Amino acid sequence: MQPTVVENLEHKKEEKKVPTYSRTNPFQAKVLENINLNGAGSSKETRHIELSLKGSDLSYIPGDCLGIIPENDPELVATLLEEMNWNPETTVTINKQGETLPLKEALTTYFEITLLTKKIMQQAAELTDNADLKNLAAIENADQLKEYIDGRDLLDMLRDFGPWNASSEEIVALLRKMPPRLYSIASSFVANPDEVHLTIGAVRYNAHGRDRKGVCSVQCAERVGEGETLPVFIQQNKHFNLPESLETDIIMVGPGTGIAPFRSFIQERAVNGTTGKTWLFFGDQRSATDFLYQEELTKYQENGVLTKLDAAFSRDTEEKVYVQHKMAENSKELFEWLQNGAYFYVCGDKQYMAKDVHNTLIEIIAKEGSMSQEDAEAYLNDMQKQKRYQRDVY
Repeated sequence: MQPTVVENLEHKKEEKKVPTYSRTNPFQAKVLENINLNGAGSSKETRHIELSLKGSDLSYIPGDCLGIIPENDPELVATLLEEMNWNPETTVTINKQGETLPLKEALTTYFEITLLTKKIMQQAAELTDNADLKNLAAIENADQLKEYIDGRDLLDMLRDFGPWNASSEEIVALLRKMPPRLYSIASSFVANPDEVHLTIGAVRYNAHGRDRKGVCSVQCAERVGEGETLPVFIQQNKHFNLPESLETDIIMVGPGTGIAPFRSFIQERAVNGTTGKTWLFFGDQRSATDFLYQEELTKYQENGVLTKLDAAFSRDTEEKVYVQHKMAENSKELFEWLQNGAYFYVCGDKQYMAKDVHNTLIEIIAKEGSMSQEDAEAYLNDMQKQKRYQRDVY
């Protein structure tokens, strides 16, 4: 029997179905642009990366994150293979399902090799006669083990505690699967259909006598040129979103790469014709080399999309000036905005910046609202409950 016209149409529909891309099935996004935002002489390297989402059926809203499945540094992988005298083509099992990969590929694309854990160290102690590792892995030496792990990787462990009575298969069996890296999206989908932009600071430092590199950030800085692809997926962030009303004022504090989601917020508000006021606090080291997206932000100020822009540059003055100092300088107006229902957002460093901004905010509320510290904290807690105080910190 011949298929009917309806059946033919149904079959065509099925063929045209777009696959659903996710963390376990990432989309290969083509790099459209990859530039350094910092000027010559800066001690930082911040990449602005534009990726195409064409054909993926993926979309996002301001506040969402983009996940990238990174690859390890080929130099580090080569050093590991050389150190252990391993054959790169040896087949190793990578998971409980029994899937296999050549060793070099497994170390490059599948396993996390730049972080150690207590579990890895304790299991590794069974694969060597090295007394120092057995001692370090003992329960009573938990503090010393924690100290050793900090800032060290697989190569350090293999060098420090040999000789190893183990095959490459047994060593990689200790390792975890490479986790994806999540970055705040730096663009608005309505302003840039079929594109997603990122602002990524390349992480490089020296620890324990070796130069270290951030796995994903340095891959993006050094090894991903225009026309190449990155495996990506969208990760929703339900706790960091623009207010529903276009009339609501927003205050954003985003030093360094913390500016990423706020570029997205500003673009979105520009397209939607938002009438609410927008205030950005930005900070970095030097105005001449580290004022990320300066031209763009100036244009947004000129056309009224960005109502206020306060920038703090810590290395331009004898006394270091940070975003929280700029907040304190504007404490009266900042509190007025809060009293009028403004949303307050913070994005960036969790360890220092976010704490300082939080404490300064409480001080401002206490001072300008003539309240006790306790009442100011309650005021901020109330804002949090109303989703008017949102943080995306890492």
